[in-house]
Amino acid sequence: MTSLHTCTAFAPATVANVACGFDVLGFALEQPGDMVLARRSDRPGVRIVNITGDAGRLPRTAEQNTAGIAAGALLAHMQQDTGVELELHKGVPPAGGLGSSAASAVAAVVAVNALLGNPLPRRELLPFVLEAEAKVAGAAHADNAAPALLGGWVLVRPGDSPEVIPLPVPSGLRCVIFHPEMEIPTAQAREMLSRTVPLEAAVRQWANLAGLMVGLFRGDMALIGRCLEDGIVEPQRAGLIPEFYRFKAAARDAGALGCSISGAGPCLFALCEGEASAAQVAQAWQHLADSGNISGTVSISRINSQGARVLSAP
Repeated sequence: MTSLHTCTAFAPATVANVACGFDVLGFALEQPGDMVLARRSDRPGVRIVNITGDAGRLPRTAEQNTAGIAAGALLAHMQQDTGVELELHKGVPPAGGLGSSAASAVAAVVAVNALLGNPLPRRELLPFVLEAEAKVAGAAHADNAAPALLGGWVLVRPGDSPEVIPLPVPSGLRCVIFHPEMEIPTAQAREMLSRTVPLEAAVRQWANLAGLMVGLFRGDMALIGRCLEDGIVEPQRAGLIPEFYRFKAAARDAGALGCSISGAGPCLFALCEGEASAAQVAQAWQHLADSGNISGTVSISRINSQGARVLSAP
């Protein structure tokens, strides 16, 4: 290790799937995010000594928490027998559809890597995050982990070593998030999905995915909007979210390019062209929530191009 004794890192919330890109698309938000303080310890292994912001619900045992698992995997890979204590400060709500477990794991490996003197480049930290995701969530999907770590909007080609491809983001693109005060565990949301897809639906889905890629590279907002359509996963999960189709219609009516479920839900996202459009969508969603007595919060974010970052390394 270096002479650093402590280091704090931040990892952002993420929107995964992005309508037509189930398990292969994701982008990072500016806020919220998780912070992890990593501290050297004379006691070998990884210990989680404090967690805030989770109402006492997350496991304090390192081997059961994505932050602890990812940090331990990194230390084992680097053949470090020194100890690390972690303090996890949750800003990303668990089971909300914003990549909560990935944010914890990413912040942990970035902080511990900094304690080690940054021996690994950022991209090489991804396998440790995916190991943690696999152990806790049952599957190592990188559509949250990769953008939380690397920032921006990414396409993930799945495999034993997932290929992460950065995508361009038009400068005026904004994301509006509505977070209902409810939870949907990712495992539950995955279990309900059909394992077969009608050919016609599959053709339309991959056409939308390809069109969305072209729209991003061209900066064609209209094409992006036309391709933000999910005819496979969204219809199966929409019933889990109160008034989903009313929120979707309200976003479109207010000028959003498109709207869908963020990750496994219940958070919704809408992509908009410019701050003014995003503000109109946010206002429409807040009005709908208030009039329907649906508790939740609305926020607006740019796409976070930086991803995880070290906040302090005294």
